[in-house]
Amino acid sequence: MSIWLVVGLLLFLGVHSLGMLAPGWRTAMISRLGVNGWKGVYSLLSLVGLVLIVIGYRAARADAVLLYAPPLWTRHLAALLMLPAFVLLVASKYVTGTWLKARVGHPMVLGTKVWALAHLLANGMLADVVLFGSFGLWAVLLYVHSRREDRRQGRSYPARGWQRDALAWVIGAVVWAVFAFWLHGWLFGVRPLG
Repeated sequence: MSIWLVVGLLLFLGVHSLGMLAPGWRTAMISRLGVNGWKGVYSLLSLVGLVLIVIGYRAARADAVLLYAPPLWTRHLAALLMLPAFVLLVASKYVTGTWLKARVGHPMVLGTKVWALAHLLANGMLADVVLFGSFGLWAVLLYVHSRREDRRQGRSYPARGWQRDALAWVIGAVVWAVFAFWLHGWLFGVRPLG
């Protein structure tokens, strides 16, 4: 197991957990640095964490440790599960006013849970379990926290008509197809759908 993968995950997910784990400290840092200063530090730490995750994951895959051997059909299930994951991602910020956003509140976090589950079903190496399991656990905890905060603050996300959801599904399906048929293979060396 690569230490860089673990450090990258701690840094990336840690930065993305500050609102949940240390909201007072986060608020104090925003006051001290200003919104743009905070966004700069947040983005830089996130980028460093992401780079370390990529470096560490590649190194860990070179020293592969098999934990379980998923059956071939789980690859097809994972590819299918990625369709709603992409739709949820699109409905999070890119197409506003969707019923999906109104219903689930935090579609990007829910999409991350689906992404992690799909990849855990289809990949059984130690590096896969550490990477996707970490993101999955983080997404579960953040989703529960975020929904609890929504209820506590009386926050809701109004929908503006089914057309917004249709648009999110169309865009999500197109991005899913491009990623499944071409980009995933180009970026990661695995072509989920040929």
